Amino acid sequence: MPKSKRNRPVTLSKTKKKGREHKEVIVNSIRQALDDYSSAYVFTFENMRNQKLKELREQLKPSSRFFLGSNKVMQISLGRSAADEVKPGIHKLAKFLHGDSGLFFTKLPKEEVERLFKQFEEHDFSRAGSIATEKVELKEGPLEHFSHEMEPFLRKLGLPIRLNKGVIELVSDYIVCEEGQHLSPESARTLVEL
Repeated sequence: MPKSKRNRPVTLSKTKKKGREHKEVIVNSIRQALDDYSSAYVFTFENMRNQKLKELREQLKPSSRFFLGSNKVMQISLGRSAADEVKPGIHKLAKFLHGDSGLFFTKLPKEEVERLFKQFEEHDFSRAGSIATEKVELKEGPLEHFSHEMEPFLRKLGLPIRLNKGVIELVSDYIVCEEGQHLSPESARTLVEL
């Protein structure tokens, strides 16, 4: 049968897949960390920002190491069963690696690690799709903390506003988000601007 002459999509990107070698490097570095550090923990995260994790990594750099990546690769590096585990009992840790999780190796005592993780909670603006923790309502009247230049932007976000003598006014009460409901992209952006 002749080869099809139909138009085929051609990728123009120059990125190369990380491949097996990259995965082997991760597996080897996790296995090395098992030897270097006395304790290993699985941690989970929600809505993580890279900058916040960098700050925590820098704070714990002398005594600890974090691993984030493919959960399956991390499970393989620990061993998925008692037969292929690297250290006795470490395969039990691999069962907890699912979803948004990572590995944390440290020389610190358990109480210190628990204190650090309980203490480290950074507050940041919600993203679209996250669940609102409280009801936010804007009352009718002037929004004096916004300059007149923000009027088109706020109108695009769906706020019922008008420009009155260079001051942005809310025409009617506006509910940005309800408690327990998912945030829309517009309401998340409005919360950032407030």
